[in-house]
Amino acid sequence: MLTKKRLSVSEYIQGILHSDRVMISRAITLVESELHTDQLIAEKVMEGILPYSGNSIRIGITGVPGVGKSTFIESFGKTLVEKGHKVAVLAIDPTSQQSRGSILGDKTRMENLASDKRAYIRPSPAGSTLGGVSARTREAMLICEAAGFDVILIETVGVGQSEIAAKGMVDFFLLLMLAGAGDELQGIKKGIIEICDAMVINKADGANLEPAKNAKREYANALHLFPEKQNGWIPQVKTCSAVEKTGLDEIREMIMGYRERMLANGYWENNRAGQRTNWLHEHIRYLLERSFFQNEIIKKHLDQILPDITSGRLSPIAKARELVDLFTKSKGDK
Repeated sequence: MLTKKRLSVSEYIQGILHSDRVMISRAITLVESELHTDQLIAEKVMEGILPYSGNSIRIGITGVPGVGKSTFIESFGKTLVEKGHKVAVLAIDPTSQQSRGSILGDKTRMENLASDKRAYIRPSPAGSTLGGVSARTREAMLICEAAGFDVILIETVGVGQSEIAAKGMVDFFLLLMLAGAGDELQGIKKGIIEICDAMVINKADGANLEPAKNAKREYANALHLFPEKQNGWIPQVKTCSAVEKTGLDEIREMIMGYRERMLANGYWENNRAGQRTNWLHEHIRYLLERSFFQNEIIKKHLDQILPDITSGRLSPIAKARELVDLFTKSKGDK
């Protein structure tokens, strides 16, 4: 059986910087790996490409079920590449909580964009990461930036908490909505509206054109009820048809206008600086949790106490503290 040769750190870095698509994919697979040896190599690769990253606009995209996210992203992506941009799409698919399997069908649904050499699409399973955003989306984003992609589109699974997680790694957050689906504001989480920088009513075509215009007015009125954003930006509401490809240029111009304004007032870099700090804290928590549950002493004690925890005979809070103390002591003994 043939096995792939393990690449060196420099081979990964050079491949990424030369926009080698195979190498980009292999590098993202590397950072997604749970193997300790792969993670050590991945850390060095990320350090090597870091100076070449950061030169893109990062756009988070989410939406209600049936809104046509994949169709929108494909049409919007095509609009961007036709304007001279290089576009990377990081599509985070839902992972089944029963089978732990993932659909990973976004590349198939975006066939036209996937075949365009100016675009790159990477579907990744959400896994068990908080909120459904891939644990390695940030690393994948930096790899794509170092490879020369200047627009990164991050599609969330749309399950509530994933939007909050995605907001913490993007520059602009876009919420796709539908018109004609009952009360326009029912079922929209207040927190999602608060974090979005724009709302776009998709499928504004045919018989749905007038309802979309009405929905636009309703959403715009609703957004004015929220406090002004720290960066001074007032969220806008747009309509578009991803199928008929109308309204997409207007959305692009809005986002680029946002970028110019945020660069001018200093918010752009301040926001990214805060995101880097949050990334550090998140990764520390990830490493600590991983180290905790892989600790042999902890594994042994967990097996012993779990029956009493599940039956209700022991307090989870008290035992959690005991386990953490035990873990700390085990590390101190080394």
